[in-house]
Amino acid sequence: MELTKDNVLKIADNARLHLTDDELERYTKEINEALSYMTKIQAINTDEIEATTHGNTVKDVLRKDEAAVWEERDQALENAPEVEDDQFKVPTVIE
Repeated sequence: MELTKDNVLKIADNARLHLTDDELERYTKEINEALSYMTKIQAINTDEIEATTHGNTVKDVLRKDEAAVWEERDQALENAPEVEDDQFKVPTVIE
């Protein structure tokens, strides 16, 4: 399917775009080139290809988020500028 200048003008009007004559020529040509690539892609036989949501098969490897007792807590708190209730004290970020 090839778009005409009238088709492109209607699309531009729906998008509330004002096109000059040069832009109308250029966009009509560019849209038709893109559509011709889509026609080529549609012609590819994909009957034997398994459907996927994306081409990347790598999965994130994450550890379980489990609470654990940390034996060196007191050593870490020794280096803190401020400590309150056996925790690091930091400035308030959200009021």
